[in-house]
Amino acid sequence: MTMAADENEEIRSLELNGQVGFNSLPHQVVRKFVSQGFCFNILCIGETGIGKSTLINTLFNTTFENEEADHYEQEVKLRSQTYELQEHTVKLKLTVVHTAGFGDQINKEESCKPILGYIEAQFEKYLEEELKIKRCLFSYDDTRIHVCLYFIAPTGHTLKSLDLVTMKKLDSKVNIIPIIAKADIMSKSDLGNLKKTIMNELKSYGVQLYQFPTEDEEVGEINSSLNDRLPFAVVGSTEDVKIGNRMVKARSYPWGAVQVENEEHCDFVHLREMLLRVNMDDLREQTHFRHYELYRRCKLEEMGFKDTDPDSQSFSLQEMYEAKRKEFLKELQQREESMRQMFVNKVKETEVELKEKEKELHERFEQLKRMHQEEKRNLEEKRRELEEEMNAFNRRKVAAETLMGQALQGCSHQPLKKEKDKKNFFSLPSACSLTSGRNVN
Repeated sequence: MTMAADENEEIRSLELNGQVGFNSLPHQVVRKFVSQGFCFNILCIGETGIGKSTLINTLFNTTFENEEADHYEQEVKLRSQTYELQEHTVKLKLTVVHTAGFGDQINKEESCKPILGYIEAQFEKYLEEELKIKRCLFSYDDTRIHVCLYFIAPTGHTLKSLDLVTMKKLDSKVNIIPIIAKADIMSKSDLGNLKKTIMNELKSYGVQLYQFPTEDEEVGEINSSLNDRLPFAVVGSTEDVKIGNRMVKARSYPWGAVQVENEEHCDFVHLREMLLRVNMDDLREQTHFRHYELYRRCKLEEMGFKDTDPDSQSFSLQEMYEAKRKEFLKELQQREESMRQMFVNKVKETEVELKEKEKELHERFEQLKRMHQEEKRNLEEKRRELEEEMNAFNRRKVAAETLMGQALQGCSHQPLKKEKDKKNFFSLPSACSLTSGRNVN
């Protein structure tokens, strides 16, 4: 009964009789955050050469070192650079992430994947730090993207399909602010028509842009007017041009100059007002309480965590951990068994293949062996035939030599006989003449 009475007891409002001191609490918070410093992370998405670096330099009135990109990147590469800035007593850790090579590939379907992966990787790092047993979020180097400045080329009368697809995939991950870059190349009427067309296409495609908060009485009117100016048509320049008696940031042309900070020339002043002076803290809060919380909830639901309804029984974190551990071990065992079975099947298939190959090799060996034996028999037969031909040739040779010898012997006796007969013939007349002489005497 006492507890019920205490719960039903109304909270009473009392007035202090004097100064206590807790009205200095806002000042304490301010001093604490000023001493700690702030961080702000900007993601610049746009084609190469559209003026991303120039606009960032113009926004912060300084020159940041940035590596120039070309149009020959094989894929989109995200380049992050961090700078330490200070304005009066406020320190700002600024991180600018550029998308080098965005839109330069022939196949642009994969252009937004590296960007989406980078944003989710920063959420994952923060979630890992948040889930640590010993964590230090107060001094954690927060790299989550707070705002995405999406640069739209002023070369057409509508958005490109790449722009629509990219912004649609990123609108639940980051605060998107569309910007028409190099707006000085278009007339005011064409620029106004392009703004209306872009907003109509984004609305019909379901792209959720960052809406400047209008609930606060101090900035509600300003933000309401800024919402009507989306997308911002901006011109960036770090060149000081003398106009009249003063130096201003402008772009010089033969026909005159486009002043960056002149509201009649472009929306640069409104962009800087919205981004840096009025809504920087809201962009940080939207990143944490909207985009990061959505990512965190999805990740924890994947891990098996869930919130309890007011009417349901509360759960024990230890029991949930044990249940998830058992589920994980069971899944791991199933995967191990599946891999073991897969390995056994693979070994069996390999053994069958090896046996088939061994059989093929054996058959090939037998075939080569038969071919070798057949060639050997053929060679033996040819050798015997050759030996028989050689023996026959030798016999014919001996017979020929014998006949030739006999012929040469017969030829040598016949000339001697002819010579003898010749001599006998010539000797007969001499004898006859001698006989006749004798008879005359």
